[in-house]
Amino acid sequence: MLSTILSGDMPRSRILAALLIAILICLAFAPFIFPGVRSVDTAARICIFIVLVASYDLMLGYGGIVSFAHTMFFGLGAYGVALACTHMGRGFDALLVGSIGGAALAAVLAFLIGLFSLRVRAIFFAMITLAVASAVAVLVSQMSGITGGEDGLNYKIPRELTPAFKFADEKIMGVRMNGKLLNYYLIFTCSLLLFLFMLRVVHSPFGRVLLAIRENDFRAESIGYRVVHYRVAATCMSAAVAALAGALYAIWLRYVGPDTSLSMEVMIDILLMVVIGGMGTMYGAVIGATLFVLAQNYLQGLMGAASEAVEGLPILPELLSADRWLLWLGVLFILSVYFFPTGIVGRLREGKKT
Repeated sequence: MLSTILSGDMPRSRILAALLIAILICLAFAPFIFPGVRSVDTAARICIFIVLVASYDLMLGYGGIVSFAHTMFFGLGAYGVALACTHMGRGFDALLVGSIGGAALAAVLAFLIGLFSLRVRAIFFAMITLAVASAVAVLVSQMSGITGGEDGLNYKIPRELTPAFKFADEKIMGVRMNGKLLNYYLIFTCSLLLFLFMLRVVHSPFGRVLLAIRENDFRAESIGYRVVHYRVAATCMSAAVAALAGALYAIWLRYVGPDTSLSMEVMIDILLMVVIGGMGTMYGAVIGATLFVLAQNYLQGLMGAASEAVEGLPILPELLSADRWLLWLGVLFILSVYFFPTGIVGRLREGKKT
């Protein structure tokens, strides 16, 4: 049963299996295990970024396609929901139309980019996607009448998904039974289903052909596979899932702006998560996104506490200052790449083989 749900992709490592189960339990019961606005917000972001990173891994890890336009697809889904809620009101129909519309637009744009660009060498395709993504980001910033420009858009989502809606008066384990809880479980459920869908895709015949193309595209083409068609299909599917992740992000935040969904910083974060977790594994998206989002949210606070603990000692308080958290995040990334060149998931699975 479990093997069927996971499309036959078992962890193949006891440590990895334990980590995945722990992450699943923590995310499934996050509002009850870690009560508090910040912790629940962190859990929701982890869910969304797992889907976003998994969709990028379909392109990079399985298809060997290097793209810098993934935040553009992510942003299309987010702005789709924002615009739909702004013009259609705060109903669930607006969320559905915005999500589907954003995903469809992302797939069409990915199709056009892929059709005209995937025939060139990988580095040129990467540069083309970077140029298109930059152009879209500038366009969104300048169309302030529609997109809100640099200020972004604030909008209302259905009342049933906001703290104002209460479906029970009593608290359960100290947690209020309100729309914010429903909103979190909407994010969690959709993220889980999308991740399982991605697992199914990469372990289907389509996914196996992608792996063959990644390993040797000339050989794959010589035995009859249309390499460009498969790469375009993978790009479109990856873009659509990324847009759906963006739609979930917009539903959770109730705000969309260029900095939250279209910036190059988000693209760099996605790349780091893929590398840390392990390319071409899917489970790497779970591990990478969880570790990175936790570091983003809590490393600065931990460093501040450590700096206070060693106050009075030479040099250490300055090195551990909370203002230098990005420096230490970079150090942690370098160490992870050095000790886990195939990512954490790849290293754990290699350890199982030995």
